Amino acid sequence: MTHRTWRIGDITVTRLVEMTVCKAMGGEESSLPEAFPEAVRQIPWVVPHFATEEGHLLMSFHALLVDTPDGRLIVDTCVGNDKTRSVPFWNKLTTNFMSDLEALGWSREDVDGVLCTHLHVDHVGWNTMLDGDRWVPTFPNAHYYMARREVAHWCDEIAREKPERTPEDEGRPDIDSEATFLDSVKPILDAGLDELVDTDATIMPGVRLMPTPGHTPGHVSVVIESNGERAVITGDLVHHPCQLAHPHWSSAFDTDVDQSIATRLSFFAEFADTPTLVIGTHFAGPTAGHIKRDRGGFRFEAFQ
Repeated sequence: MTHRTWRIGDITVTRLVEMTVCKAMGGEESSLPEAFPEAVRQIPWVVPHFATEEGHLLMSFHALLVDTPDGRLIVDTCVGNDKTRSVPFWNKLTTNFMSDLEALGWSREDVDGVLCTHLHVDHVGWNTMLDGDRWVPTFPNAHYYMARREVAHWCDEIAREKPERTPEDEGRPDIDSEATFLDSVKPILDAGLDELVDTDATIMPGVRLMPTPGHTPGHVSVVIESNGERAVITGDLVHHPCQLAHPHWSSAFDTDVDQSIATRLSFFAEFADTPTLVIGTHFAGPTAGHIKRDRGGFRFEAFQ
């Protein structure tokens, strides 16, 4: 199923999947270095929605379409088609993402806003599309909301002199940063469609940002509130539900590991045992659910 919809008061959120993967994690080359299959198998509640019985993680790469009475907003735009990337299963994609979007009744011209929780490769790809030999904004009438601090961080990173790439660099967390910025962020800045905002900004009525740094310095989550109901889109403060059982399991892509752990613990504690619907940006299967306290820690209860 490429899409699934949740209602929060007068606002709907629809998941549009670009791809799903099933991977054994663990080790220095893994995006979750501590999530070895034997460790994942000790978390019974992640099966079957979020992991296989063998302990392989199921992960989703999807955009979230937020439809409000005041406008249409896309949160994170996945990897995108036609882009040269070092990770093989992201390289030169030819997915049906745009036709699937249109099938849901969302045209390129109808999108009022694109919100980037951060500027990593798998969150900004469909910001742009290939037009001949140029990358142009995919959503020509949209404001592209990005945290001011996040843009400044990546501008500084790219400005630093980088050593020559070697074959050993394949899959290195920062290896696609410059290419991603040039083909998926800079065209937005050049077109003047960017809206640089604070990490606690209100984007439109019922949609506001929540600063959740650690994965990147300007990382944000998205809080949605309407008619007394609330949901929160995580972004990459948490990549997989197994991190609720082990908040100290950090992504290899986190720029500040200590901060990312502190952010996760604070986030889990704030929303645990509340009615808030938590929508995981990389959570597979049901994708949404509730955080519950569990024997001194936390677990994720999928919303069916």
